Amino acid sequence: MKPALSLQNTIQPHSWYDFPHGEYLKQEIEQIFTPWLNRIFGYHLLKIGELSAELDTSACVIKHQVNVANSSKAGVRAHIDELPFSEQTVDGCILSHGLEYLTDPHHCLREVHRVLMPGGYLVLSGFNPFSFCGLARILPFAKQKLPWNGRFFTPARVKDWLHLLGFEVVFEERAIYSSLARGKRLSRFAAWQSFCQHYLKPTGSVYVIVARKRVAPLTPIKPKWHARPQFNPAVRGVGLRSTPRNASISSKRESS
Repeated sequence: MKPALSLQNTIQPHSWYDFPHGEYLKQEIEQIFTPWLNRIFGYHLLKIGELSAELDTSACVIKHQVNVANSSKAGVRAHIDELPFSEQTVDGCILSHGLEYLTDPHHCLREVHRVLMPGGYLVLSGFNPFSFCGLARILPFAKQKLPWNGRFFTPARVKDWLHLLGFEVVFEERAIYSSLARGKRLSRFAAWQSFCQHYLKPTGSVYVIVARKRVAPLTPIKPKWHARPQFNPAVRGVGLRSTPRNASISSKRESS
């Protein structure tokens, strides 16, 4: 398995229109995670990255929604792997197609875990390397173009990162059974996508994962009070004669 840390600088997407069929991709992701927005309660929702900022989250009951990205159009301008928020101050986070274009994606998830409240939700999406879109990366023309210039991580690997951080994966879905190459009308392959959704579901080009932060409560360990141990002589046949304390004192006085 290749390490997640990379020192290569890749071209990052700034809008869904930077992807081929970006509008269709955005609509499919919104359709999948919108039912989960009603389950996120609290006061603050964090939309991490420029792609997440363009997603429609009006179905969420949280009204205070903050966009964090390294661009001038973001509400809070910052690197998404260095979130400028205190610990346990956010109730929900949305991270859409951000891990593929980061130098250290695992560190970004650690930052999300740090700012999330106990019981908070994380909704993320990414490209599946074992899909039609992932196979298109082997083509020469695709290596330097979006979205294939990024590093695709398998959903199993991302879920393993989440489990190590203390998240509980509560939902996973695959979608879009296409290579997402430009110039192809995806509506022509509606029957093929319906077939893959029923019989080749793991080969979806896009995955959506919903995870919840779990924190185990700390139970203090009470000290156990033991009874005073009884005196037992180590030599057999030796007995103890109990004498009153006053009697032993008076005998010492008479002897003196």
